[in-house]
Amino acid sequence: MKDLKQYIETNKDRFLEELFELIRIPSISSISEHKDDMYKAAEYWKKTMLDAGAGKAQVMETEGNPVTFGEKIIDPKLPTVLVYAHMDVMPVDPLDLWDTKPFEPEIRDGKIYARGADDDKGQGFMHAKAFEYMVKTNQLPCNIKFIIEGEEEVGSPNLRKFMEDNKELLKSDVILVSDTSMIAPDIPSITTGLRGLSYMEVEVTGPDKDLHSGLFGGAVANPANVLTKLLASLIDEEGKITIKGFYNDVSEVSKEERAEMAKAPFDEKAYMEALDVEKLDGETGYSTNERTGIRPALDINGIWAGYTGEGAKTVIPSKAYAKVSMRLVPNQDNIKISKLFEDHFKAIAPKTVKVKVTALHGGQGYVSPIDIPGYVAAEKAYTYVFGKKPVPVRSGGSIPIISTFEEVLGTKAILMGFGLESDAIHSPNENYPLEMFYKGIETIPLFYKYYAELMK
Repeated sequence: MKDLKQYIETNKDRFLEELFELIRIPSISSISEHKDDMYKAAEYWKKTMLDAGAGKAQVMETEGNPVTFGEKIIDPKLPTVLVYAHMDVMPVDPLDLWDTKPFEPEIRDGKIYARGADDDKGQGFMHAKAFEYMVKTNQLPCNIKFIIEGEEEVGSPNLRKFMEDNKELLKSDVILVSDTSMIAPDIPSITTGLRGLSYMEVEVTGPDKDLHSGLFGGAVANPANVLTKLLASLIDEEGKITIKGFYNDVSEVSKEERAEMAKAPFDEKAYMEALDVEKLDGETGYSTNERTGIRPALDINGIWAGYTGEGAKTVIPSKAYAKVSMRLVPNQDNIKISKLFEDHFKAIAPKTVKVKVTALHGGQGYVSPIDIPGYVAAEKAYTYVFGKKPVPVRSGGSIPIISTFEEVLGTKAILMGFGLESDAIHSPNENYPLEMFYKGIETIPLFYKYYAELMK
């Protein structure tokens, strides 16, 4: 597009400073003390949209955190693209593993280091700047709407109702999302599938209070001991999940599709080195990419009980807790899986303890066709900027709201991510390469150009 690279070069320092102002807002959706920060982030997005040229922008309430909506309608007869992103971020713990303050962005080695640098403030902000370029240079070829939510990192519990209440406002021909990653900086890829999610919390209770481990050890069941045994039993030696009925609805991928997936570049040695592990683990009979793309998984995300402070305190804890996530593949229903997990966990628990299981949040998996106009437009845009055709991949991650968009709005989403596996999203020292930030701003306007052409 006309002078796109020059526009980015001229304005790149301003782009970064504006992004940094957004990053400095600690909009952690899972911690109630940051409620005011969610509104600050929502207002910042409103200002960003209006400054970029939106015809209108507003902060809208949900039953939880706010949503910022904006739009630029140049002609109702033209196609409309709905851009989705999220303003909330993950907690920063453990803080001592960060090299710099998580909400004070710093550029080192060509990367932005901060919480939200990639997920999803950096990637979301690319769309704001791409939109700005198209409006300021009078090259916008279609209508654009924005929906920026504040609860993605906690499962978007209130966005479905918001969508149901605002179907006409959110009406579009395609949804565009940048909240995923590419294979490598020089190997573009488009995410065509996401795993679903079932996120559970378990509570195991033994005695009605913490007990002295000397006086009661060996006579009373220790909830921490019991919990670790129960958790360990959820996966067998072949890497299979042992919950009865768990695999009943798993969609098996054909040998032909698996062969196509295997063509994607993957260096197992480099993968292990990057993670500092000597051996990989997972379900027997599947490759690493298949284990994260087309197979379900179960992981303990947190476990705690008893005394964890400095020094010793000899107690048998009254309670022990764990958080468990299950990544699901297409056809697996997260509500059904949550119930299977609860029933299984209660069935295998001994009578020496009481068990409580709570489903915290979840969502369905998602698969996008590769022959629809949105995908073709994205493919052409990546090819132009990166000089090679993007590889379609299925991601191991989950964005539960993507399948909800299709259910409620009847619209397919195109996942144009520019992140990298090395960006450490959700972890200490999250980062985002400046190169990918600018490449995203360069690629997104081309998506609109090609999409508008294809929809004529």
